[in-house]
Amino acid sequence: MASSYVTTFSTVTPAVSGNNSIANTQGFVPSYFTRRRVISSPNARRRICRTRVLAKTSTEKDMEYRKLGDSDLNISEITMGTMTFGEQNTEKESHEMLSYAIEHGINSIDTAEAYPVPMKKETQGKTDLYISSWLKSQSRDKIVLATKVCGYSERSAYLRDNATVLRVDAANIKESVENSLKRLGTDYIDLLQIHWPDRYVALFGDNCYDPSKWRTSVPFVEQLRAFQDLIDEGKIRYIGVSNETSYGVMEFVHTAKVEGLPKIISIQNGYSLLARSRFEVDLIEVCHPKNCNIGLLAYSPLGGGSLSGKYLGTDSEATKNARLNLFPGFMERYKGSLAKEATIQYIEVAKKHGLTPVELALGFVRDRPFVTSTIIGSTSLEQLKEDIDAFLMTERQFSPEVMADIEAVFRRYKDPSFF
Repeated sequence: MASSYVTTFSTVTPAVSGNNSIANTQGFVPSYFTRRRVISSPNARRRICRTRVLAKTSTEKDMEYRKLGDSDLNISEITMGTMTFGEQNTEKESHEMLSYAIEHGINSIDTAEAYPVPMKKETQGKTDLYISSWLKSQSRDKIVLATKVCGYSERSAYLRDNATVLRVDAANIKESVENSLKRLGTDYIDLLQIHWPDRYVALFGDNCYDPSKWRTSVPFVEQLRAFQDLIDEGKIRYIGVSNETSYGVMEFVHTAKVEGLPKIISIQNGYSLLARSRFEVDLIEVCHPKNCNIGLLAYSPLGGGSLSGKYLGTDSEATKNARLNLFPGFMERYKGSLAKEATIQYIEVAKKHGLTPVELALGFVRDRPFVTSTIIGSTSLEQLKEDIDAFLMTERQFSPEVMADIEAVFRRYKDPSFF
């Protein structure tokens, strides 16, 4: 299998321009931005919703699979994200989405000990339990199951039996894994990731590193030795990082090489039309196959759903159960004025080229040569269908004209979700 940086693109019929008009920045039509959903007649409505998509290609393209870093894991270009399971989604809904994902070629599932989000003691672990009950009807060896151990936290000590603060030290890592295995009902985890670093880093919308917040952290070598023990015990297969920086990636890779310890194979960071620069400036170089060969698992490719355009409507009733409205303050960075302005411009680009906003946003991330897999989260089966269709039924890769228009917006707004 070629590395994650080598992609074979399918040839498809160019997109057909649509006639839908978009309102200007004032008075948006809410229904245009609502993600497609079945209401009364599922089959009939779905055919209508997919008319423009089906005009692009007569057959659904095959899911692509890529090798994840230095591992022998071949994962689908889409990873099923699960952080809404147990909060916004019931067990039945979660099972339906997981089954649909597997039936359509997705073989990678991502969870975390902290899920569902927003994090709270009352619901913590429900995501894993829903996955566990679904896994009982599946072939475990056909699924790449990834989870995460929390980074430093003074607010989430409830995750451990006896702790006042969470750390990424040997004791925390091992307790986390044991509990995750028990909840998930499995003997092993394919990919264990550090959800965020033990040391201080600028996270989740912070736009700069504050030197005054530096703190003593667990040495990289101690973290890797704990992972080595778990690999030796057969409880985890590979390790990765999340919300990590170039410094962190280099230190993990260097320490592993010097000490003969397991090397990280992946990095799970946010990446989308609204959040590009942090990865593109130098992490691309660090993670390149000729350098550290770390595969990117891109999360929030729709910017918390904002790139679908659903938050631009004036009808609050239409989006009252959408994540950014349901949980005030959660992912607030995507509700800033510049992020909204940039979203409006990207939607104009999509309309110009006969694409939906979702197709433009997901297609862009899909086609980046440094993305191994894109993590797709959804709160309904219809959202999941739309997202998978955006991957499998739109042009690979976008034309130079589409990319030129995307870059023109990017040059003007850069990463609006961080400012």
